[in-house]
Amino acid sequence: METKKAQQRFTEEFKIEAVKQVTDRGHPVAEVAVRLGVSAHSLYTWIKRYGVPAEQRAERDSQADEIRRLKAELRRVTEERDILKK
Repeated sequence: METKKAQQRFTEEFKIEAVKQVTDRGHPVAEVAVRLGVSAHSLYTWIKRYGVPAEQRAERDSQADEIRRLKAELRRVTEERDILKK
């Protein structure tokens, strides 16, 4: 039987530094992943998230928060409408 590896949490600073090793210093993703003890998949995900400037990341995050809020509101209003239809 296969056991799952315990999920380890890394700080945002750790992730940003790992991304800098790939983007700024030009080290290969596989090498950095092995050296830091993370999966290459995680590192690629971090590059996608932290590879953009902080102000763009903040704008993208606020847009995502707004979309989540609007979807929740739409769900609530749709449920209310469906109740009133009955």
